[in-house]
Amino acid sequence: MFEAVVMLCLAAGGDTCRDVLLPGYEGGTQAECAARIAAQPPEVPAFSRGSVEAAPRCVPAGPVLDLAEVAPGLWVHEGLIEEPDTENGGDVSNLAIVIGGDSVAVIDSGSARWIGESLWRAIRARTDLPVSHVILTHVHPDHVFGASVIAEAGAEVVGHEGLPRALADREENYLDSLDRLVGAQRMLGTEPPAVTETVADTAEIDLGGRVLRLDAWPAAHTTVDLTVFDAATGTLLAGDLLFHRHTPALDGSLRGWQAALAELEGQGMQVVPGHGDALLPWPEGGTALKRYLDTLARDTRAAIDAGERLGEAVKHIAESERDAWALFDAYNPRNATVAFTELEWE
Repeated sequence: MFEAVVMLCLAAGGDTCRDVLLPGYEGGTQAECAARIAAQPPEVPAFSRGSVEAAPRCVPAGPVLDLAEVAPGLWVHEGLIEEPDTENGGDVSNLAIVIGGDSVAVIDSGSARWIGESLWRAIRARTDLPVSHVILTHVHPDHVFGASVIAEAGAEVVGHEGLPRALADREENYLDSLDRLVGAQRMLGTEPPAVTETVADTAEIDLGGRVLRLDAWPAAHTTVDLTVFDAATGTLLAGDLLFHRHTPALDGSLRGWQAALAELEGQGMQVVPGHGDALLPWPEGGTALKRYLDTLARDTRAAIDAGERLGEAVKHIAESERDAWALFDAYNPRNATVAFTELEWE
């Protein structure tokens, strides 16, 4: 398989460069790919970080993201339970695709364009159907920054009604941080996604005999959480409203997250979390997260009632959960800070 690419460099004439995929020009041979370019020359995106050094050309297809079929027509990529770095390239969150009769939906897209490119190739290895939607479950960078390459192929970018503002407020800081953690070369071509459809309450997407229900949530894990329910398989794609093995990250409302979990308990038979194993039974798969959030709330209220200062309280809040989660020291102090700030005003 061959694909169309352009060479993108961090600076004109520089040595920090990489080939960037132009989706939709794949061919079984180099000649077939070149013929597609000649028949309909691609519109090269305007990259804000980097300079295009040459005209589109055809090269052998690049890496394909691993996907496992966890239910009929539902494929999941299991991200690493690690912080983004130069070794993993930011591949640290779960992503999914749902294949309907007429089109495909992508749920979350990874930390960088290279992940979106690898996901595109994985889709093309399984179906020729168009990708109609890329659904972003929340604002965090490990879920959103691969979306632009899928959008260039014609997909609508869907998110919570608050997602465009949340992205605008954070995207530059997110990208600067990922440049430092993952490396500028690996991040080349990564652009903030332009959200084209928003969900204020509930919406449906028909993929052709397969309907996805999208639900927007009040502040919980973040202020812009969105879940996807695949009725055909009884599967809830929860985004980061569900963590498994990876220490949860609280960036919204502790009480709101507890309420959301309680409401979600009756939805579906199985669940795809934002981090952790690709598929879990439901609601059993949420037991550990519920326990962690309850412990976080209980310990925080006890510290407030005891008159502790925040700096003292974060050293022991939810400490009993340490052995149950990976990356505990990276996330639990932040969670305790957010919880303390919220609950001290009860």
